[in-house]
Amino acid sequence: MLTATVARCPIKGGKMIRFDAGQALALPGVKRVEAISAGVAVIADHYWAAKQGRDALSIEWDTAANASLDSAGIEAQFKAAVDNGLIERDDGDITRSLDSAAKILEAVYTVPYQAHVCMEPMNATADVRSDGCDVYAPTQGQTSTQNTAMRITGLPREKVRVYTSFLGGGFGRRSEQDFITDAVECSKIAGKPVKVIWSREDDVMHDQYRPSTYNVFRGGIDDKGNMLAWEHRIAGPSIMARVSGSESDGRDWSSTEGANNIPYAIANQRVTYAMSNTPVPVGFWRSVGSSQNAYVTECFFDELAKLAGRDPVEARLELMNEHPRHAGVVKLAANKAGWGKKLPWGHAHGIAVAESFASYVAMVAEVSIDKGAVRVQRMTCAVDCGMTVNPNSIRAQMEGAIVYGLTATLKGEITIAGGQVQQRNFDDYPLLRLEECPDIDVHIVGSEQAPGGVGEPGVPPTAPAVANAVLALTGKPVRRLPIRLTRMTHQGAG
Repeated sequence: MLTATVARCPIKGGKMIRFDAGQALALPGVKRVEAISAGVAVIADHYWAAKQGRDALSIEWDTAANASLDSAGIEAQFKAAVDNGLIERDDGDITRSLDSAAKILEAVYTVPYQAHVCMEPMNATADVRSDGCDVYAPTQGQTSTQNTAMRITGLPREKVRVYTSFLGGGFGRRSEQDFITDAVECSKIAGKPVKVIWSREDDVMHDQYRPSTYNVFRGGIDDKGNMLAWEHRIAGPSIMARVSGSESDGRDWSSTEGANNIPYAIANQRVTYAMSNTPVPVGFWRSVGSSQNAYVTECFFDELAKLAGRDPVEARLELMNEHPRHAGVVKLAANKAGWGKKLPWGHAHGIAVAESFASYVAMVAEVSIDKGAVRVQRMTCAVDCGMTVNPNSIRAQMEGAIVYGLTATLKGEITIAGGQVQQRNFDDYPLLRLEECPDIDVHIVGSEQAPGGVGEPGVPPTAPAVANAVLALTGKPVRRLPIRLTRMTHQGAG
């Protein structure tokens, strides 16, 4: 078996024009240097030789198309598109209800691109022969992997075998086919088994990211503090457009899940989505659209409750008569967290609830501010995932989802400048560290309902629970992630 690394264009959408492999081939252990679909592959006896060979390459890239792409320009693109979205939900009369409201609140929420940062970077091994192809990979998409190998090799299905290894973290990233394609193409070229290994820098710079979105809200309250109107306009890129290769109808369920099905009985609701794609590739990220949409909707709900002078838990429960499972987890989480009881000075509670993958999760975050930074002290989680089989597994998944969600809440942000991702490794894309991890308390609702998912539903309510605690503590909403208190004065202004 040989080992390979691949040089990819750092500019999104760039193409390789030509390369000089002379210095790479002169290094001990380097066997071949070849162009493949992703860029230039260096195939060697071992990883270090392959990496050194890649570093020695001289490559000319065509980067003209997207060299000026940056985060500010992407956000401006979304802002320009947001008023032209297609209607996804339209209940009642949003215009008349806002006109009659005693108070109106408008807010803009944004979320950044997020990387998956699986602990094990992307890798795959392929053995392409004339009589068959074996792929050994940590894949979430076995059928897709088989199809990829069939396409590249021309072999029939019965000649392609897929062996699934432990994932080393998946979160949707390992359903992609880029790392599989690398391995199969390299093995076909080399005529031997080839293991492709991505570096951490490859992994962060060339991910299929969680979409960044731009969200405009308007909410109306009557003179008794009742919520009359809810309008949510979304603009952002489409995962399904990339996956399916089509933007024909301008709709994408993955962009609106968690937004067009909020559990609140507000008579007048409108949700729109404007597809606005960019050269930054987007993909399925743990809990998909619900991850960002639960954050923006649950935080805006708390803003409206604050405007109405209502307790966030009571305000939710009053509007959940038709959603008893949502209400059940809200009551349980609030009770177990001691909602309404006195907390230590400088601490506050925030709550959020979300349904995803047929499971219902409410989260209460206890938050303080330490030396100008948000410190999450405790997360109390209530989950109704229907019929339970292994409670320990459910708790483990909730705990992992909370830690994953806290990284996105407090730290994670992929930024673009000069057409390329600015982050490289854990020094500039940090994860939640052990000493930053809060106490986590998970409570499972007993149920005979059909079982739902548990791997993803713990993520969506994590960010809004923390942000709502910050709102309770400071009086200022968190309208942009990750949470940075230094920019909250600007973000909190209407």
